Amino acid sequence: MPRNQQILLDNRPQGEATAENFRLVATDTPALQDGQVLVRHHYLSLDPYMRGRMNDSKSYAASQPLGEVMIGGTAGEVVESRHPKYAVGDKVVGMGGWQEYSVVDGNAPGMLRKVDTTHVPLSHYLGAVGMPGVTAWYGLVKIIAPKAGETLVVSAATGAVGSAFAALAKARGCRVVGIAGGPDKCRYATEELGFDACIDHRAHGDVKSMSRALKEACPNGIDGFFENVGGYILDAVLLRANAFARVAVCGMIAGYDGQPLPLQNPALILINRMKVEGFIVSEHMEVWPEALKELGTLVATGKLRPRESVAQGLAAAPEAFLGMLKGKNFGKQLVKLV
Repeated sequence: MPRNQQILLDNRPQGEATAENFRLVATDTPALQDGQVLVRHHYLSLDPYMRGRMNDSKSYAASQPLGEVMIGGTAGEVVESRHPKYAVGDKVVGMGGWQEYSVVDGNAPGMLRKVDTTHVPLSHYLGAVGMPGVTAWYGLVKIIAPKAGETLVVSAATGAVGSAFAALAKARGCRVVGIAGGPDKCRYATEELGFDACIDHRAHGDVKSMSRALKEACPNGIDGFFENVGGYILDAVLLRANAFARVAVCGMIAGYDGQPLPLQNPALILINRMKVEGFIVSEHMEVWPEALKELGTLVATGKLRPRESVAQGLAAAPEAFLGMLKGKNFGKQLVKLV
């Protein structure tokens, strides 16, 4: 059996995460039992939620255990199978974690899914046509529930979730405004992703400035907001929200280092009779088939052109992950393992 490189969570961050929180090890892959599948990972997905799992604190999911392989989505190929449903050569996605190989129980529901790479590249099943894309779909369709002509805003606009959100919202006839870091990302948002406008948060680093920028980009106010960041950006959006606006809270990346993120003026939620709802996409598996069908069509027809940042080799994963948390990636952050 092949040797398997793995990255473990070695210790918990004290404030900001560092490369020293991780440890690279090598081990033998175990022999397969009946019903199991050996998957060679081609790509590892790096996502902001992983930072929250590194903390030993109350959250919507259990903390990442110390000394175990870091959690993470993977896309790869079956290289050995003792399960009738999976054949050698099948392309699959799952939650194999930060390692080169994984042994998967082929009978466990939701652990492994075969994918068709005829029209959609394998890597896109970890982004636009995977968990991030379904996340955008659920927040848009089930929480914001937009009407044509409404104005929607999304933070972290050029990442895997934000880019899918733009394509889905434009397909529903909405004005879509993004918030991203730097002129290059904002240009990509408007020229390639179809955003009607994009605000550079680096040029608007406080509530007052961001609120002014939102007023200019959203002259008719904000009807829906997809939140990935939190902090002063959320405060600024609340100042520009219309009556009965809806906010889908997906992430709070500004607070992943453990500091609380207080709201400046929560009374605006009452004044505007707003709906603010947090969600975890893995708790809504019933929508995945419908969402993935629409997302796959958008990619295959060129209406969603996701960009990827790709680090090479498992050893590069920690630094790529830390860079993503600081916004250094452009589009979906992946690690290529083959």
